[in-house]
Order: sequence, then C-alpha cells, then structure tokens
Amino acid sequence: MKRPRLAILLSTLLLGAAAVALLAVGAASSAERAPAQALGAKCGVFPEPGPEVPAEAASLPDQRAWNQDVSAAPLDPRSDAIIEFINSAGADALHPDFGSPREYGIPYRVVGKRTKATKVRFTAYGDESDRGRYRVPLSTPVEGGAGGDGDRHVIAYDRARCKLYELYRAFPRRAQKRWDADSGAIWDLGSAGLRNEGFTSADAAGLPIFPGLLRYAEVRSGSVDHALRVTFETTRDAWINPASHCAGATANAEAPPMGMRLRLRAGYDTAGISGDAGVIAAALKRYGLIVADNGSNWFFQGATDPRWDDNDLNQLKQIPGAAFEVVRSQADVHVC
Repeated sequence: MKRPRLAILLSTLLLGAAAVALLAVGAASSAERAPAQALGAKCGVFPEPGPEVPAEAASLPDQRAWNQDVSAAPLDPRSDAIIEFINSAGADALHPDFGSPREYGIPYRVVGKRTKATKVRFTAYGDESDRGRYRVPLSTPVEGGAGGDGDRHVIAYDRARCKLYELYRAFPRRAQKRWDADSGAIWDLGSAGLRNEGFTSADAAGLPIFPGLLRYAEVRSGSVDHALRVTFETTRDAWINPASHCAGATANAEAPPMGMRLRLRAGYDTAGISGDAGVIAAALKRYGLIVADNGSNWFFQGATDPRWDDNDLNQLKQIPGAAFEVVRSQADVHVC
C-alpha cells in the first residue's frame, strides 16, 4: 500500500472546542458499547452513538462512527459519480483481504494488566506519533510475518486499560529491547476524540485500524456491529472526520477522500450469500465501509485467523462496487 506524504501543515494544538466536546461524548460506559466488540468484560471498541443520534443521521464526524448504523443515513449527492470514479480507477468488485493462510490479514494481540511497556523509536513520522507507554511485547505478531516488507502493522488491544496501541512499519529490535516504527498511535477506547488535524496514525487516514477489522469470533457469533476498513487505488488528497490525514494522488472531487463512508445498497439481493459471508454482507448494509488507506480497489480487511473459510468468503467477491453508495457525512471535506 502507498504511504502518505507528510501533512502540509503540522499542528501541535488540539482540535477546537467542537472536538473537545466530542471527547466528552466519548466517556461512554461499557454498557453503551456493542457486546460483540468487547474482548473482555471491561472494554469495547469506542463509544456507541447513543440515543441522541437519530437513525437517519449522517455519518458521525468522530470515532462513534465505527459503531453507527448508517442503513437509514442520507446519501452523499455525489454518490454515483464517486462510485463511477472508483470503479474506473481499478478493480470493480469487493474483495476480502484476509483468509485462512497463516499470514493473511492483519494480526493483533490482546494484552492485560501485567503487560509491561516497551520502548518505541519512531523512524519517519515521529512528530505526528503519540508519545507514551506502548504495551506491545516484542513477540506481538507483525502484519505479513516477521520477514514481511509491506505495511507491517502491529496492534495490541489492552483490555485492562481500555487502550489500543498501533504501529506502522514496525520492526522488533530485541537486542535493544524496543520497536522501531515509522509511526504509532495510542487510542483511548472510551473516547470518541480525533487526532490532531493533519496527523497520521498507524494508518494513512489518521484512523485506528483495529475497529475496522473483521474478527472470526464476531462473525461466527452471527453479528458484526461496526464499519469495516477499506482501501482504494486512487484517493482524493483530502479527508473527512473521523479521518485526520490525507494521502491522495488527485484533487478530483469525485475521488474518495480518507474517512469517506460507504454502504451496500439496501436493495442489493444478498439472499444467495450464505454462512459467514452472509453475516458480513448484512454488516455492509448496516454499517458499511470507511476509507482508511491507499491500496487495491474494494479490498476490505479482517484479522489474521486460520479458521476463515476461504470458499465461504469468496462469495463476497460476487458483489460489484456498483452495488455500493456513498453516505453523507456530518463533517466537511478537508482539502489538502
């Protein structure tokens, strides 16, 4: 996948009063979070939208968007043009970017109260990375495997502290007892807050990675209650909150910006899609996709797990990109 250029303007200030208000909204109890997302009794994955957000609301401009049902949300008026642009710039059908091979997908590790912090040395985007205690053991699995030469994401979910630690292009340096990583972010799972405007994260869009991953256990439970992470080959040099960073190659307003929300059309017939793929298809109609990075067209991500049934997942490759539509966002587009 392509990696973002440095932001034109690096802000060292927090977002304005509106973003501060969003942080306050993020202090939700575990009861307000979707149970299927929890990896322990205490933590979920970011707050729920809450009863104050009507079902027909546009996509939220903060981390609550991951858990927001957008099946009744209004369409972006440019939806048809954006979908047409996406399909003209690469492959035009959905593709699960995970499966049963041992190193296929994005792995993560669950850590707890006994996990000690490990030092991280930032090698590229340190001025946009979070400084703090990364409780990420050096044995944590790396995307693509130990010898992988791709994005090399490393993710640890801290169920004792309700934190999420994510690294990009991470290499364990065991002799020095540290990680070397291009960038990193620490996410408070009880907050809906955004990153600083113009900041990247472990992902090009400045978004968290983990909440957009399909996990085998949640799919097998019969319900996926969050949006999914998706990539496109050509993105606009712009972002929509909850994204905070752009990495696009064009100023064309019909190209998808980072953070853009899509969903599978309600009228698209999924009756013939069965098993785990049927559960995922239902989530695509209800929660949809959020643009998180540059990459192959319509590739959406899941966690590494050898139990995935590839034949089952292959049913999703029948869904054309033309079956999707763009959801209107409550946030304005930030042009870089």
